[in-house]
Amino acid sequence: MSEYLDPDAEPTRYSFRPGSIILDEAGRPSSWWGYGDDILGACGESLIIAGPMGLGKSTIGQQLTLGRCGFPEYSELFGLPITPGRGRVLYLAMDRPRQIARSMRRMVGEAWRTELDDRLAVWTGPPPYDMAKFPGILKRLALDAGADTVILDSLKDAAVGLTDDETGAGYNRARQTALEAGIELVELHHVRKLGGGLTRDKPTVDDIYGSTWITAGAGSVLLLHGNPGDALVKLFHVKQPLAEVGPLTILHDHDNGRSTIAEQVDLAAIAKARGTLSALDAAGAMFDTEKPTPAQRQKARRKLDTLTSKGLLIVVDEGDRATARPTLWGPA
Repeated sequence: MSEYLDPDAEPTRYSFRPGSIILDEAGRPSSWWGYGDDILGACGESLIIAGPMGLGKSTIGQQLTLGRCGFPEYSELFGLPITPGRGRVLYLAMDRPRQIARSMRRMVGEAWRTELDDRLAVWTGPPPYDMAKFPGILKRLALDAGADTVILDSLKDAAVGLTDDETGAGYNRARQTALEAGIELVELHHVRKLGGGLTRDKPTVDDIYGSTWITAGAGSVLLLHGNPGDALVKLFHVKQPLAEVGPLTILHDHDNGRSTIAEQVDLAAIAKARGTLSALDAAGAMFDTEKPTPAQRQKARRKLDTLTSKGLLIVVDEGDRATARPTLWGPA
């Protein structure tokens, strides 16, 4: 089962791709979860969703599962569309599988039974082999299930000893082997604990538990922050394939297993009320500050451009850099 083979035992020569492959790669990543520059799940790059226990990692992962299965009720999450996969979704319920089943049951109904069997495959309990020691097993499980998406719940059960760099590098090899085969990955994971068992107020990618190779090999990393069981939690996009999304305040509906953005600033409504809106005005509203940073202004500009592309805003004044006159947006 191991990917590590004896080179001298290979019966055929290796084949290679031509150098011009770099010209065939798109200038920006494509997404299976995202829109425009706002990409949380990039195609061919794994997504890590991390956080302390009880903040809704599995709840978010399960909504993504149903979105990738193609159920229209789960076609978007946090305002960003989820593109259905072409194959099945494989859910590796490695940690408390019965609890995972009860959690997902909130999200579906008996009428979904046949479609669930067609679109979703579930593995319960630990994987057949440690993925760091046998890097081919993740790809093998996905192919045997007919899946082009795998949800790993959770990463600590996929390989033993994730703080060890050799284990981290071994798991990353398993991840990259699966990604190269066209399999999208969502990895649910935990965070380190600081003094008193609390994480930072402004978490970073360094808060992710385990070897640095775990996050180094991921394309997008989301980190949940809050208190266990809270309905409202913060979501930080601490590693991005393109633009940073958020931070977002997430509202979990524990009864129905649905997650939405809470307290989101409606820039289209603000533009309608004011008549016009600049990137500076938008950043001040989005980040609740009188002096937005250049990075915050750039995020606001991208948001305004996205609303314009959706037909919700129009550019009423292109502005003039020479005179420092700002671009202004107005209601469509």
